[in-house]
Amino acid sequence: MTEAHNGQGGPLAESELRGIAPDVVFDGGDLDCGSGLVLMIRENMLKASVGGVLEMQSSEPTVADDLPPWCRLAGHTFLGQLPGEDRVRYFVRRGAPQEAVQAASEEVALAEDKARAKEYVWRLRTRSTGPQRATVYCRNFSWILGQAASFEEKDAHPSAVEALLGALGASLATAYATQAARAALEVDDIELTVTGRLHNVLAHLGLEEGDPSFADIEVKCYASTMDDEDAARRAFETVVARSPIAATLRKAANLTIKFSVV
Repeated sequence: MTEAHNGQGGPLAESELRGIAPDVVFDGGDLDCGSGLVLMIRENMLKASVGGVLEMQSSEPTVADDLPPWCRLAGHTFLGQLPGEDRVRYFVRRGAPQEAVQAASEEVALAEDKARAKEYVWRLRTRSTGPQRATVYCRNFSWILGQAASFEEKDAHPSAVEALLGALGASLATAYATQAARAALEVDDIELTVTGRLHNVLAHLGLEEGDPSFADIEVKCYASTMDDEDAARRAFETVVARSPIAATLRKAANLTIKFSVV
């Protein structure tokens, strides 16, 4: 590894950064520090020895503001950043455990972060705010949903059934974009169609006895790419396997997921 320092323990000049041969390199894709990137940084930091340099590549703009203060709190040295072809290269020198604000070693800190992540609970609040209308509040967001299910061609608000199916499609689309970037796949466009059928919607309406749950859900993902089709498919399969929404729905309904390159 090429040693690089400016005598101040802070960011280096661009010429000095370009002279660094990092010990560990990983791609954070478009994740931000609040969506698991910090856990990935900690995980990869442990692969470097104390004093070694980690290079993290990212296309997420907020990382530029969030990474330096995190490094200070964690006892590492933020060395600076360099522009890359389609993402920014960030350089961090691993600090010794005794340099950290917390006395725990980096291994213990990572284990604690993972434990907190596993115990995290998502919280939402919902209020009835009008006829066939409810408002959902979560963090700094709020959105309006209509009735549970609707046959109308047009409604003022999406139904709860549509929101569930939309959450499935959106989670796969955003995760696939991130996974494709991390796998260095150039995917120009990603579009998913999602369809769902209930066992008996009349049971939901109270017109019959029966099962109101989902019977079948089908997802079709269309990816526009000139890269290797098998690699693009494997990246999508990885995303599906890691999706909490897809995994949950698969236990409850006949979930079919298809992938095509266009």
